[in-house]
Amino acid sequence: MSDRVWPGRPFPLGATWDGEGTNFSLFSMAAEGVDLCLFDDRGHETRVPLEESTYHVRHGFLPQVGPGQRYGYRVRGPFDPSQGHRFNPHKLLVDPYARAIEGDFRLDPAVFGSARGRDDQRTVKDSAPYVPKSVVVHDSFPWGDDHRPDHAWSDTVIYELHVKGFTARHPDIPPHLRGSYAGLAHPAAVEHLQHLGVTAVELLPVHHFVSEPHLLRRGLTNYWGYNSLGYFAPHAAYSSSGTRGEQVREFKAMVRALHAAGIEVLLDVVYNHTAEGAQDGPTLSFRGIDNARYYRLEDDPRYYRDYTGCGNTLDARNPHVLQLLMDSLRYWVTEMHVDGFRFDLASALARSMHDVDKLSAFFDVIQQDPVVSQVKLIAEPWDVGQGGYQVGEFPPLWTEWNGKYRDTVRDVWRGDDQGVRELAYRLSGSSDLYQDDGRRPYASINFVTAHDGFPLRDLTTYEHKRNDANGEDNRDGTDDNRSWNCGVEGETDDPAVNALRLRQAKNLLTTLLLSTGVPMLTMGDELRRTQHGNNNAYCQDNEISWVDWNVTPDKQDVYDLVRQLLALRRDHPVFRQKAFFSGVDAGEDGVKDLAWFGADGQELTDSEWFDPSHKTLGMYLDGRGIKTRGPRGEEVVDDSFFVMLQMGADDLDVTLPPSPWAEGYDVVVDTAGGLSGTHSPGSRLTMTGRSVLVLRASR
Repeated sequence: MSDRVWPGRPFPLGATWDGEGTNFSLFSMAAEGVDLCLFDDRGHETRVPLEESTYHVRHGFLPQVGPGQRYGYRVRGPFDPSQGHRFNPHKLLVDPYARAIEGDFRLDPAVFGSARGRDDQRTVKDSAPYVPKSVVVHDSFPWGDDHRPDHAWSDTVIYELHVKGFTARHPDIPPHLRGSYAGLAHPAAVEHLQHLGVTAVELLPVHHFVSEPHLLRRGLTNYWGYNSLGYFAPHAAYSSSGTRGEQVREFKAMVRALHAAGIEVLLDVVYNHTAEGAQDGPTLSFRGIDNARYYRLEDDPRYYRDYTGCGNTLDARNPHVLQLLMDSLRYWVTEMHVDGFRFDLASALARSMHDVDKLSAFFDVIQQDPVVSQVKLIAEPWDVGQGGYQVGEFPPLWTEWNGKYRDTVRDVWRGDDQGVRELAYRLSGSSDLYQDDGRRPYASINFVTAHDGFPLRDLTTYEHKRNDANGEDNRDGTDDNRSWNCGVEGETDDPAVNALRLRQAKNLLTTLLLSTGVPMLTMGDELRRTQHGNNNAYCQDNEISWVDWNVTPDKQDVYDLVRQLLALRRDHPVFRQKAFFSGVDAGEDGVKDLAWFGADGQELTDSEWFDPSHKTLGMYLDGRGIKTRGPRGEEVVDDSFFVMLQMGADDLDVTLPPSPWAEGYDVVVDTAGGLSGTHSPGSRLTMTGRSVLVLRASR
């Protein structure tokens, strides 16, 4: 076979088919030799030395090798963990640039590069039968008239979902498509998203991932997918059509279908660590290709610096690692047509030596990139290292998961005495976090729940996690749930408790969907999905995590409210402000663009504003006070709204703001369901304890 290898070229990295054959190229600065390993349909392996080396890239061209070919690498070099080197030619390695990956990761001693408990001893058992293979892919796809929906940030509503969990139990999706990209592209799935009113789906990781050894030993698997192995390859298990490259076409078809429905596709990407874990983890790719270049190592290079809690941290300071990340991001934008990214534990990518650095190379290369800088960029602005909590500290271009929004809204609705000042900041776009660096209110991705933690139903049902099914004696998952069980722990038949829980769910959703910023809903919250108290369901690939599509009256009630609120948000730009409020008069009548009221119908006094026990907050939004103009420079004028939040437990008489704030108020939403109709300024209404009232102010 070696006489059939042409020199090829060092770039592009990966496996590139040109119609005549395939060029293979692999970066490794410290490698002493690289064998390309080709596998036929029976699993027979043929090894081809790549003897050409340019700029530390081993490369070669094989004529007549084309799409569907399975391959991997074996890399020779020193095995010296004390110097950070872990080369082992007995381990088959996935190409970091593989466009598709096929086959399961099976737990066997052969997948580990060193003997268990003997880090200085290289193992010699062949890992090829137990690890996934890379696949040569032809990228052509009939995109037709596909175009990006390109929703403005201020108009965006994100729906965080899991490809399998969203579709696995849907009765209108054919069984053979459930749990797949094709299932998410099915009209039944797309129509739910359209009817709900979301504008973007944020997919939990779809980069090809494998399960951690400790899960496999317990008979579990990684469900969420935060254990990436291939940064270019769509996860093969979500393909209904095959894994020799068919998963790439199926993913593209899914994107095309969602775009046709006006829905953007955002990817949750995990560039902070890889599936190889700590020094005792498997050798699957990067570790065996050039461990010291790809990973951040401790002062003792046998160990990995772990800012992620997952055993290792990719070294985004290294130019070749940065190149890998940027090549991956551009590939998903240009070839797969995705519309943006949410970066898991983004602070880990921005660390220079030890601290998170807003001037790091990671930010610089994204800022100047003509492709990646133009799509939606969302940071999870923390990691598990010291100083990693960076909410409000990412630079312009970036939006952030606003953890302070989540915590504040949960706290006020569970009855904490923290007053209304903090809540007012969160309702109005978090100017305290995002205004000083030139960002806009839509830099705040507002959320109350996410994949990590309780879903919305459990947030009102449990105060304590129930993670026994995870096999870690309930030690995993946070103890800081900021939840309230409404007086009874767990499910109950008590009608009063269930009515309160339903109202609390409505309160949380109304607060979220009418706050300034970008709202993010979590899959199934609109259908009251429960995880039965599990707040860390990362390893529960079963009905604990999947959406139950059996619609009961309480589910329909919440679903209808979400649709109503999203329609209200879509139809009224006063809820989608592109600039921060000023709190000054919007007109000659003295009405402000944003004003805060107490239960007495008067603007809050200083004592009320700073009273930690104050639990009533009225928010007036003046539709004449919108500062930004329309796309053709036209003035934007909207209706005005008054939103009253009664977070206290008792029913309360509230007074509507008098003239000139409005000439009348029409009830739009009452989460308690008791109030309706039109009311005059200065009217007194009795609000149910723990409820939200939304009124349109007429003039």
